[in-house]
Amino acid sequence: MIKANAHKYSVFVTAIPSPLFVVTSYKSNGKPNACLQSWACFNGDGEGFYAILSNVNKEGHLYQTVKENGEVVLNFPSGDIYQLCLDTISNNSLNDDEISLSGLTSEPASTVKAPRIKECFLSLESRYLWEREIKEGSSHVLMCFEVTNICIDETYLDEATHGRYGENGYLYNIHYPVNPETFTGNSRDYIAVLQKFRDMGEY
Repeated sequence: MIKANAHKYSVFVTAIPSPLFVVTSYKSNGKPNACLQSWACFNGDGEGFYAILSNVNKEGHLYQTVKENGEVVLNFPSGDIYQLCLDTISNNSLNDDEISLSGLTSEPASTVKAPRIKECFLSLESRYLWEREIKEGSSHVLMCFEVTNICIDETYLDEATHGRYGENGYLYNIHYPVNPETFTGNSRDYIAVLQKFRDMGEY
């Protein structure tokens, strides 16, 4: 068994997948902002449902708009619109409507002041709760949001009709898996879908 010390390439050695989504908000000039994001987890308790984004760049537009407005929407695309979501990365001027320039459609959210992406099958309207640096002085922060409203395409609710798994469901970002003993620093990422493995029975 290979033992790899933790270093900057550890995310490629472990290659642990994370769901892909687009975080949308409004810039200070009222234009929609869109940030393709991953590296997050979602969980709830008796008090609410929460999204924790673990890798938000403090120099990016997402961080800036969250600090200004505190409200966002997390939009989950299916594979047929992934390229349009990816195009938001190149349309990232502060003066641009990043959603419409990418060929997507924005619509107002119900409970927060932020745009939803109409073409996405699931949207989580959310409010900022807190943030923290994972390590002091880091250029990225961990941010927690409380989900205030869930909007989902009704065809995705019934697994027998459409469902959220397989080619039409959630997309995952997978870092290129590498061998730490031979890795040269060059890699590429993959987009993946989730297939159900086994019925665990009723509970």
